[in-house]
Amino acid sequence: MATLTKPETTPLVTLDDVRAAAIRVQPSIVRTPTLLSRTLSQLTGATVYLKFENLQFTAAYKERGALNKLLQLDEAARARGVIAASAGNHAQGLAYHAARLGIPVTIVMPRHTPSVKVSQTEGHGARIILHGEQVDDALAYARELAAEQGLTIVHPFNDPDVIAGQGTVAIEMLEDVPAIDTFIVPIGGGGLISGCGTVATAQDRAIEVIGVEAELYPSMYNRMNGTALPCHGDTLAEGIAVKEPGSITAAIIADVVDDIVLVSERYLEEAVALLLQIEKTVVEGAGAAGLAAMLAYPERFAGRTVGIPLCGGNIDPRLLANVLLRNLARSGRLARLRIKLQDRPGALYHVAKVFDQEQVNIIEVYHQRIFSTLPAKGLITDIECETRDAAHLDRLMRALEAEGYEVTPVELA
Repeated sequence: MATLTKPETTPLVTLDDVRAAAIRVQPSIVRTPTLLSRTLSQLTGATVYLKFENLQFTAAYKERGALNKLLQLDEAARARGVIAASAGNHAQGLAYHAARLGIPVTIVMPRHTPSVKVSQTEGHGARIILHGEQVDDALAYARELAAEQGLTIVHPFNDPDVIAGQGTVAIEMLEDVPAIDTFIVPIGGGGLISGCGTVATAQDRAIEVIGVEAELYPSMYNRMNGTALPCHGDTLAEGIAVKEPGSITAAIIADVVDDIVLVSERYLEEAVALLLQIEKTVVEGAGAAGLAAMLAYPERFAGRTVGIPLCGGNIDPRLLANVLLRNLARSGRLARLRIKLQDRPGALYHVAKVFDQEQVNIIEVYHQRIFSTLPAKGLITDIECETRDAAHLDRLMRALEAEGYEVTPVELA
């Protein structure tokens, strides 16, 4: 965590640009609510307001910037069409609004893009081209096609018109909750925080702007702080897993952002789970990054009035289920216990009696006789179980040990 030094520069995007964008896009996007979360406020020690951008039609704020860009194209550019490289929310937002406006749209996606994302984007009327292994490969090819066919590139973040559109998120948040004194905004390419930071720094009072990146992809953190932390790995926050942030956004962030923090996968998982359990809302990993920062650095935000955009809700259902189950395990409500037994009749029965006495539900039982370091007559049994909370699990383990069993919990990463 490092505080950024702000240079004196001519703004690339101004508050007037964002206000003009707000007027343009207002008729065609959802004015999503900004609501107080009493439970998260109690949990974090701050006053927490959430903006539910996951309620946009394509479930992400990206519609705002894409639409602002499209609405400023002249008739000739609209007739030729637009092109973008994206495997995520930008693709769907651009495709949806381009189709609605009658503008032909081409989206170049990496070859390995999940089929569900391809089909969703096609469903909005886009022509899909699969090319390259990474988004950078897709972008290079999109530029080739744009030059050949006279198409307008709509970059997902490195474009002043797109940035101004994303900044409308902050315009609405401050209209709804003027008391916000801190914005916590996810950073991928940097479009959203550039727009929100532009709005925040133009107010007549101090509003702190904090960016959040996944620990596995600290690209903007590196750019701002002169570090060389590695950018790679499988992150839950795939929407902000960007290796090369934008040049335009980097210049704006240096001017309008106060700090950038990094969050681990564990806090991202916890944030996604808490938002579903407490707010009853589905948020993708990138969209939950703001809350993840509050969980990771509670002292940093204690006592502040915090605004967090929940910037997207496009998460694979299977991945979401996995995140929720892992969170239950970390809280002690689900557990796998490894128990050493003697291989004799009734051994499992006697163990199950302890579970019954402690009113713990057994979900799965796994026997391991062969691949074990125990003697031939030894046996390892893994039992997955469901408890009320961590204290209940602890009572179960003490009861098993009192009966002479050697018990080890199987921990999550």
